[in-house]
Amino acid sequence: MKKIPNFIYGTAWKKEATTDLVELALQSGFRAIDTANQAKHYSEALVGETLQRSKIKREEIWLQSKFTSIDGQDHRLPYDPKADIATQVAQSFASSLQHLHTDYLDSYLLHGPYNHPLLGSEDFEVWQALEKIYLSGAAKMIGISNVNLKQMEMLFESAKIKPMFVQNRCYANRGWDKEVREFCLKNNIHYQGFSLLTANPQIVQSRVVTSLAIKYKTAAEQIIFRFSHQIGIIPLTGTSDENHMKADLNIFDFELLDEEMELITTL
Repeated sequence: MKKIPNFIYGTAWKKEATTDLVELALQSGFRAIDTANQAKHYSEALVGETLQRSKIKREEIWLQSKFTSIDGQDHRLPYDPKADIATQVAQSFASSLQHLHTDYLDSYLLHGPYNHPLLGSEDFEVWQALEKIYLSGAAKMIGISNVNLKQMEMLFESAKIKPMFVQNRCYANRGWDKEVREFCLKNNIHYQGFSLLTANPQIVQSRVVTSLAIKYKTAAEQIIFRFSHQIGIIPLTGTSDENHMKADLNIFDFELLDEEMELITTL
């Protein structure tokens, strides 16, 4: 199995720019790509076109996609809306493999639960379908996105094959999703965090973070990414700027001190 990535390039909301931006991300050094079979927000087929053209071997790229329920889709469905949920998952997964020109995914996620604040029968049906895909070897790891702690507890307790990834939006005023992160840490689940910058502009622009950026000769955004890495988050970035891409991958060249971590945590 491939090494778990320490930084992921996210392809949401890129539309027709997806091809150029994924190519730029690969050229900048990213080797982990996140997408979804959700035409409303992702252009999965364009990700696949870029990967197919790339000289980088498939085995060197960590590739993740997602199954999205009907409620999260527009009219461009990747499955039969009249089919049962297990069939929809299978059809969506097969479509993703076709889009991405691959015979396996490194990670496959349920994009978000059908029910809230707890899980419902549809969510467990999806998970059983993901377990089947995992057991076939076509997805090397499986997980879930956009979940709360109660949902994670329910899934972890009932699942035959436990989730291996969680992908959530992180808000500083919620402790950077502390409850879910700590559950993941306790249960050996890898935690991916997105919207680390866009959900927390007041933190990015704070005097503490900008001062640290000056100290470490980097940008405030990279301080946030480094902070997230040190608290156990695999960060996602969707930047369209080549300089930012390269700078993001340089966050492993320095380490924040404990007291600096505490300063950011208490902002």
